[in-house]
Amino acid sequence: MQDAGSIHDAVCAPVVNGPAAAKVAVHTHTEWGRLREVVVGIAEGARIPTVKDVALHSINYGHLSDAEFARVPTGSFPPRVIEEATEDLEDFAQALRGLGIGVHRPRAADFSERHTTPDWSVDGCHAYCPRDTILTVGQQAIETPMVLRHRQTEARLYRHLVDTVRAPVPRLLDSLYDYSTLGVPTLRNEEPAFDAANCLKFGRDILFLISNTGNEAGREWLQAHLGPAYRVHPVRDVYSFVHIDSTIIPLRPGLVLLNPARVNETNIPAYFKSWDKLYAPEPDEVPFEPGWCGASKWIALNCLSLAPDLVAVEQGQTGLMRVFERHGLQCLPVRMRHARTMGGGLHCVTLDLVREGPLEDYA
Repeated sequence: MQDAGSIHDAVCAPVVNGPAAAKVAVHTHTEWGRLREVVVGIAEGARIPTVKDVALHSINYGHLSDAEFARVPTGSFPPRVIEEATEDLEDFAQALRGLGIGVHRPRAADFSERHTTPDWSVDGCHAYCPRDTILTVGQQAIETPMVLRHRQTEARLYRHLVDTVRAPVPRLLDSLYDYSTLGVPTLRNEEPAFDAANCLKFGRDILFLISNTGNEAGREWLQAHLGPAYRVHPVRDVYSFVHIDSTIIPLRPGLVLLNPARVNETNIPAYFKSWDKLYAPEPDEVPFEPGWCGASKWIALNCLSLAPDLVAVEQGQTGLMRVFERHGLQCLPVRMRHARTMGGGLHCVTLDLVREGPLEDYA
């Protein structure tokens, strides 16, 4: 475990951000290529929506009964949580800048405002997790057809940073959602719907998690949109509840971190047949604000590759860092006091815009 100063030379030469109004030209093909430009989210205004509809229940709380869902708190996170999360994100952004990585931030917004369509009306969430909203692939920044009504307008907070391609906007009718059987994906297949964080990039191959936040129609749309240069592989029967990035974490070509509570030799994607598989240790304690737990303890695995030999890891996960170092990976410890409370670790709160490396095959 090393500090940012001691590993600066291992990352890259300094990058100078362009004018404030200049947009970034996206270039990213993997989850591990040397990071050059990134978005880091913000905690200001973050909240749990007050409109408790079928979408919110099915997506964020698809593991809860009606009675349990009724007890979920709503509204703004406690002020101390926002203040400390803001401090941690800014410290993380500064550490990245110290490594020569260009850092960009979303626009602030009032997430209590209503978004209304002919079919429903909801309030919003946050700009804490850029990873969920925009999928960067090759030279594209795709506004994904997000599954939660409360986050349908969130992509607007990133359009000043990159030129985006917009997926067809889903209607998100009540008929799309089905949480009658807890523990299985809650999305029906009546229209394409998925969050960007259901996807992992492996050059020409993209893994797409079928879960509460991504359906088969969404995978089919993404494959058709990207065309024959890419292969979008469905990941089924691995993890139902939301995103893929605390379950399967590629670290470098040929080495993948896996969540042992969800992935085993019977359900591991065939893509990893020839890869070295690193099953994660039991997480060190991951604290959370009582009553506001937005993620499981496995958010501890939600780390961010900065280069093929360098990974940003939450500073309390000393066991995980020891495992990484035994496999030749340097670790940048980062304080994230409210990752579990707010439902997002280091991969969630970032969005890679530019990574070094060409489009290749890695299978």
